[in-house]
Amino acid sequence: MNRGPVLETPRLILRPHRLEDYEDCCFLTTDPEAVRMIFQKPMTREETWHRMLRFVGHWTLLGYGLLLVEEKATGRVVGEVGLADFHRGLGDDFDPFPEMAWMLTQDVHGRGYATEAAGAALRWMETAFAPERTVCIIDPDNMASLRVAEKLGFHSFGKADYKGKPVLKLRRFMSA
Repeated sequence: MNRGPVLETPRLILRPHRLEDYEDCCFLTTDPEAVRMIFQKPMTREETWHRMLRFVGHWTLLGYGLLLVEEKATGRVVGEVGLADFHRGLGDDFDPFPEMAWMLTQDVHGRGYATEAAGAALRWMETAFAPERTVCIIDPDNMASLRVAEKLGFHSFGKADYKGKPVLKLRRFMSA
């Protein structure tokens, strides 16, 4: 599982998932605070394994996907960030475009890691693929992620129902 770039920011390293990251990924996907706005409930170990395998498929088939986020200072895995194609069925104004996603452990919330990591992933995506736009969905109650999206240049353009939950659809046009 070594497909994808290694990106560095002042405080973080973004890199492809490796088999030995499985336990760190399980920790992340079972962190109730990290997943409460993303999934209905924490994931099982089996669901986390299948999720990691999907990431390999993204990099293999599309050339882009999600990356693991490590703190430079500690080497500790603190999240995942990147762009993907989840085939959510949210319409022609959403589904054809790369979807930005981020998830960080609760103990690093509020440090600006999400903005730092997602910004690096977006810059890489724009350089590597130059997509017309990127999109994301966010729970309307997730004020922290809405602030991150705003800092990254995403703007709301609609609402949708996804898996029985209301979400905001946001988009970002490629910077000039």
